[in-house]
Amino acid sequence: MDLKQIQDLVKMVNKSNISELSIEEKEFKITIKQKEDKYISGTPIQVPQMINIAPPVQTQIQGSPEDSGSSSGTAPKETSNLITIKSPMIGTFYRRPSPDKLNFIEEGDEVREGKVVCIIEAMKLFNEIESEVAGKVVKILVQDSMPVEYDQPLFMVEPF
Repeated sequence: MDLKQIQDLVKMVNKSNISELSIEEKEFKITIKQKEDKYISGTPIQVPQMINIAPPVQTQIQGSPEDSGSSSGTAPKETSNLITIKSPMIGTFYRRPSPDKLNFIEEGDEVREGKVVCIIEAMKLFNEIESEVAGKVVKILVQDSMPVEYDQPLFMVEPF
């Protein structure tokens, strides 16, 4: 079984009401379990942090052009055309390839399509996440080593 098949299984279990899926073949055995206590044992502390980060960006995107002249001038204009890079899977978000290395990207950096922007660890596999668009990173929405959900916004990019 390859990585793509495992990721598809994780997505299927995540979207369904299945609490556990086990597959056994000659060479391996895999068990995928959903967390039943999503909102218990420390998660409420982490979830509000992630939720509180996204709404200000959404509010700026919805701002009218008239608002841009009255405040900081360029910030609302920049956010009106931002593209969101989202998590393709559930797992743990990492901004750098290893603890002794530099971050893949910082706010203000320019990225090209296909450039690795982060790693998401899922089931002990480290998956490199690539940018889907060329542009300037305006906002990093997730803190390093935080859990992320499928389709959760990770970065806001202003396309070139």
